[in-house]
Amino acid sequence: MTSPLGPGPSAGTVRELVRSHVRAIDDFPTPGVLFRDITPLLADADAFNTVIDYLAKAVRSAGADLVVGIEARGFILAAPVAIVAGVGFIPLRKPGKLPGVTLRESYALEYGEAALEMHEDAIVHGTRVVLMDDVLATGGTAGAAAGLLERAGADVVKTLFLIELASLEGRATLGPRPMEAILTLP
Repeated sequence: MTSPLGPGPSAGTVRELVRSHVRAIDDFPTPGVLFRDITPLLADADAFNTVIDYLAKAVRSAGADLVVGIEARGFILAAPVAIVAGVGFIPLRKPGKLPGVTLRESYALEYGEAALEMHEDAIVHGTRVVLMDDVLATGGTAGAAAGLLERAGADVVKTLFLIELASLEGRATLGPRPMEAILTLP
């Protein structure tokens, strides 16, 4: 096995790998929503490892102390990325899933309302974090997550996504925070 942070494939190669391993599912979770399913990518060990290695390099180059994953698919990506990058991992959860004192941020989704929580003491003021999720759509979830982290004292040095759905303009909700998506779709 080669070093997980060795040279690795180019951004274009990883982009095509993601494109070829993600499927679109109509009307999920509600009518009118086109869901991007990453299950085929997760099921292909070589493809999944390549993507994790690529994202870990982005975390390292951002100088992050922690990777933060958004429930639930963000966990699937962020935890192994944190391990490969050699940094810690923090989960942002749906309400009521974490014990102890939490901070909460509510937000609107393209198909409803939701909230995220994190442990109040999960972040030391000034900690450099990379925020990760699978898809950036309208940006409600990512914007709320970044706001929650900053309210807790974190410095969000980068936001990372497998896929950006550009027509939904979610990037605008992230403000000036550095953002990268492996694959941008219309």
